[in-house]
Amino acid sequence: MSDETIRPEEVKASNEMRWYVVHTYSGYENKVKANIEKIIENRGMQDQILEVSVPLQDVVEIKNGQKKTVQRKVFPGYVLLKMIMNDDTWYVVRNTRGVTSFVGPGSKPVPLTDEEVFAMGIGSSVENIDVELGDAVKVIAGPFANSVGIIKEINTNKRIVVVKLSIFGRETPVELDFGQIEKV
Repeated sequence: MSDETIRPEEVKASNEMRWYVVHTYSGYENKVKANIEKIIENRGMQDQILEVSVPLQDVVEIKNGQKKTVQRKVFPGYVLLKMIMNDDTWYVVRNTRGVTSFVGPGSKPVPLTDEEVFAMGIGSSVENIDVELGDAVKVIAGPFANSVGIIKEINTNKRIVVVKLSIFGRETPVELDFGQIEKV
C-alpha cells in the first residue's frame, strides 16, 4: 500500500463500458468476484458493472506419473471487470473486501486497450476464426512466432487451435490462441 490515495473525484467519469483490472490479495480472486457480484445485485448496478471475470486455463499436471488436467488462474492476484467508470462503480469496487487497488499509474484506473482485451480473449463473444482444418497458418506471437504450420484442430469455445509445427525436424502439435496466428 502506498501513501498515494485516489479520491473518487479524481476518477475520470466515462459512460463507456471498458475492461479494468483490480489487484486483490493473493488467493482472494474468487471471493472478490463473488463479493462484487453480490454488491452489483444488491445495489442494482447490473447496467454499470456488466461482467466480473477471473480468467482460468486448463493445465495438464503430471503427479506420480498420472496426467491430470487442472484449472489455473491466468492472472493470479487480479480480477477483470467490464464496467462504466464513475464515482459509484469506483467506490463499490475499490471498497470491496480483498481488493487492494485498481491497476494503473498511482492507482488511477486505466482501462485495458482493445488490443490487450483481444490478446487475452476476454470480453468478446465467441468469434469464429477465418481458418479451417488443414489450412496453413503463420504464428505471429509467442515463442513460436514466425513459424508456419498446418491446423489440425479448432476449438472455438476456448479460442484455440492446434497447429502442427516443425520443431527440431519433427512435426509437433502446438496449442495456440486465435490471436497468435494468421492465415497464410
